[in-house]
Amino acid sequence: MLAPAPSPDDRRGRRRRWAPALAVGLLLAGGVTVAASRGSDPAPVRIAVTTPATVPSSGAPSPEAPPSAAAPAFSPPVRLVVPRIGVDAPVLGVGLNPDGTVEVPPLDRPEQVGWFRAGDGPTVLLGHYDTRRGPAVFHGVPGLRPGDRIEVRREDGGTRAYRVRELHQYAKDAFPTELVYGAAGGPQLRLVTCGGTLGGDGHYSDNIVVFADPLP
Repeated sequence: MLAPAPSPDDRRGRRRRWAPALAVGLLLAGGVTVAASRGSDPAPVRIAVTTPATVPSSGAPSPEAPPSAAAPAFSPPVRLVVPRIGVDAPVLGVGLNPDGTVEVPPLDRPEQVGWFRAGDGPTVLLGHYDTRRGPAVFHGVPGLRPGDRIEVRREDGGTRAYRVRELHQYAKDAFPTELVYGAAGGPQLRLVTCGGTLGGDGHYSDNIVVFADPLP
């Protein structure tokens, strides 16, 4: 069940608080059990391709993004398909925790993708990189490349297709909340997972964000 969405005023007041919780929530997926099972010094998780940033800090759509038609009537996403990395996963709506932070999928459902609707912002899909059981739904996300296709299947039976524009990796204490969650001026998509170095406390140092534009 979806948690109540914040009002526009609440979002403005709380938006900057989402980043730490988002990072911590996703990083907890790679807890001490993961570190123990993989050795004390696992290889850092890095994106395969580093692309120039093209999304202005205002959160407006990239000037390189193709113009899109008016958004269709809204229907919640229910499934995510990413052919390059073999993802075909259910999507569950998430909301805000009582402290105003973003919820993440439960650790006992590593195959689950979480969807957060940020008002007039983009569709943001959250997934764990790994859990104590091993690789999770977004384990392959760091390997995505510009041009890769992503499909979001909706509750009404329709499908919205996207093309990856760019990937970026951010330290969790420098997460660009406005860029990821802010108004996008169209039906943009973001995928968010964890990455970077797994510390001795079982937390990853970074978040990986995929920016994608709608296809015609």
